[in-house]
Amino acid sequence: MRKRILQILQATITLGILWLLLRDPQKRHEMAEILRGARPLWLAAGLLTYGIVELLSAWRWHLLLKVQDIHLPKIRVLQLTMIGVFFNYLVPGGTGGDLVKGFYLLKETTGRSAAALLSVLMDRLLGLFTLILMAGALSLVRWQWLTSTPQTAGYAWIGLGILAASLFALLLSIAATAFGWVNRLPARIPGRRWLMEASMAYALYGRAWKTCTASVLLSVAINVGYFGTFYCANRALQSATAERLSFLDLCSVMPLINAITSLPLSFGGIGVREKLFDEFLTHLCGTSSAIAVLTSSTGYFLTLLWGMAGGAVYLFYRPSTPAAPDPAPANPKE
Repeated sequence: MRKRILQILQATITLGILWLLLRDPQKRHEMAEILRGARPLWLAAGLLTYGIVELLSAWRWHLLLKVQDIHLPKIRVLQLTMIGVFFNYLVPGGTGGDLVKGFYLLKETTGRSAAALLSVLMDRLLGLFTLILMAGALSLVRWQWLTSTPQTAGYAWIGLGILAASLFALLLSIAATAFGWVNRLPARIPGRRWLMEASMAYALYGRAWKTCTASVLLSVAINVGYFGTFYCANRALQSATAERLSFLDLCSVMPLINAITSLPLSFGGIGVREKLFDEFLTHLCGTSSAIAVLTSSTGYFLTLLWGMAGGAVYLFYRPSTPAAPDPAPANPKE
């Protein structure tokens, strides 16, 4: 029942915000004209950019799998990554793709379930850690600009608060591992299982610091590429004579937008993302409301196309011959 109520609320928020943004007939006409004049080369550049993002994501995961002594072909890791992208759009919530990706990884690594799932968890944690670092650095440098209008200041504080809470939770889990607090937590404590899995990942990957450093650098490139996809979308929609949106400005606002849309307020952040783009780009960058909203929707659509490509991979995916299971533990009675 709680899940059904949440879905109804998400649908209401999604449709409500979209109605508020699109209720003006003149604005809808302006958006239609902008779409008709969109420049195909920039759309293709955005599509290619996000394809590179997923290639880098597969490369990062491949490195983390090798730490667990799981040696899958790179093409197989890319297939599983694309399946995860597909289910990120199909399953509500931000972790649906990770769950499905982990499920199919288990089929490839019979008897290595703990190692397989820890690689998925660490892949997610390193991505989150890198996003927080980038958001913190950009917010520190551009904070005066981000809070220069009353309309954006509130959203900037909300986004920064979410990122700060995420960083606190991440550091707390590391401290719980370092000081052995996890083992002393009562079994009924919420999140205890997640903390146990995280502690195992920290202990293992902490010794593989070179791989983790390389993964963080890849995560920086992944985030820059993701921001670049929306930048290409904006360039496709802006006329050649219009004042261009700065890539630095877009990189400064997008971590805050991503932080807020990570909350389960709407389906896939649809509606909320468009509203935030509208607020930030119109008040800080002088972009028209129509182009701001379309930048969000077009960028999201470019990523969705790769999700559909992941759906095609999923249709033709067949597990490879799994590794041999771990030997059964000896019977203590023998």
